[in-house]
Amino acid sequence: MASSNSYRKRFLLRAKRLGILMRDARLAAGRSLKETAEALRISPSTLRAYEEGRKVPSLPELAALAYYLQVPLEHFWSREILSDDIPTIVQLPLESLLQEHHRRIAERLRSAREAQGLSLRDLARRAHIPVSRLRAYEQGERPIPVVELEALADALGLRLADFTDAPPPIGEWLRQQEQIRGFLELPPELREFVSKPTHVPYLEVARKLSQLPVDRLRTLAEVLLDITF
Repeated sequence: MASSNSYRKRFLLRAKRLGILMRDARLAAGRSLKETAEALRISPSTLRAYEEGRKVPSLPELAALAYYLQVPLEHFWSREILSDDIPTIVQLPLESLLQEHHRRIAERLRSAREAQGLSLRDLARRAHIPVSRLRAYEQGERPIPVVELEALADALGLRLADFTDAPPPIGEWLRQQEQIRGFLELPPELREFVSKPTHVPYLEVARKLSQLPVDRLRTLAEVLLDITF
């Protein structure tokens, strides 16, 4: 019981912090509660409940919010306070996008559980989620609150990022953000090399080499050594 109570407290604290970061991102973008709710196709009262930590959004809703406000999805797991830059309003067919993202998450969750040989009851016990609710999640009958998806991912030894394969244009934008972060994490000398247009042919060669099987790479290396020596 103590373990269950401890989990519940962590859940509530996480939901509260998530709500604060959602509100921070919205205010930093200069968006009202009403227009943001309309963009996400939810009621203002639902968005207010999210921001106050009384309810938890699903990952597709959070990804759509990140795209609408043009902030990295990772902002919602950080402690960063955003600037006042106001992005352009983006119109999205969110009903179909959210439905497709929910479906992908349900399939990923089910396949990950089955790959580990876990029953619904096993995973439900690990994540402190009722079996009936987990079944509904896996069948795509209801969206998964992101805090519960976080718990499920942890129970499966996965990351929340493993479930962010959103349909385009949201998915493309999230991948671009990830690529930008990866570039910024490179050592300064590599960033300088990559950013020079004259070095594109070398990068293209490296890309093609990375796609070759190991045995062909070994043969190529031996040929180059023979030519060199």
